[in-house]
Formats: sequence, C-alpha cells, structure tokens
Amino acid sequence: MAKTTIDTIRTRLLPLEPLVIELRDDSARHVGHAGAASGGGHYELRLISAQFAGHSKIARHRLVYHLLGDLMQREIHALAMNLLAPDEVERAPISGPTNADFSPSGH
Repeated sequence: MAKTTIDTIRTRLLPLEPLVIELRDDSARHVGHAGAASGGGHYELRLISAQFAGHSKIARHRLVYHLLGDLMQREIHALAMNLLAPDEVERAPISGPTNADFSPSGH
C-alpha cells in the first residue's frame, strides 16, 4: 500500500513523542484554490506533546515546520495547527471526522 501524505506527516511528527495526534485532510474543501491546483493539500492538526511545555506558540510551530520541512509547499500547501502541552488539554478536539486519532502505541 502506498504511503499517503497523512501517513508521512504522522511519521515525521513521531520525534515529538505525541500523546495524541488528530489530523484531518481538508483538501476537498479547497478545490479550485491556487494551492490545490499545485497539488499541495490542506490539513488540520491537533497534537499534544510534553515537548511543547514551556514553549511559545511560535516555537511549537517551528518545531513542527522543522520536522515537515520538505513537505511544505509541495505535499502540504496549508497546515492549521493546534499544538498543546498535556496540561493545556481542556479544548475540544477538531470538529468533524479525523483521519488519524491515535496514541503513540497505535491503539
């Protein structure tokens, strides 16, 4: 089975030792958008990691962008992110069906 962009994103984010990853492909909602025409997808990510504790929102985004680097502007045109430390988890998950809801053990 071919590896999807969702699978690749999930694998690339594993160094953050996520407690939870919720990842949704919103590309279908952006058909006709310039980014969609170039082949890049639109994704929404909610990731909970202890590695985010003590880091600003910008620092957290930089950590994710560093891991996804070469995917940005090719496979990923847009990535909306909600990046939380475990003690910040009081917010509802992203709405709608998600492509990946899992703990690090995969169960």
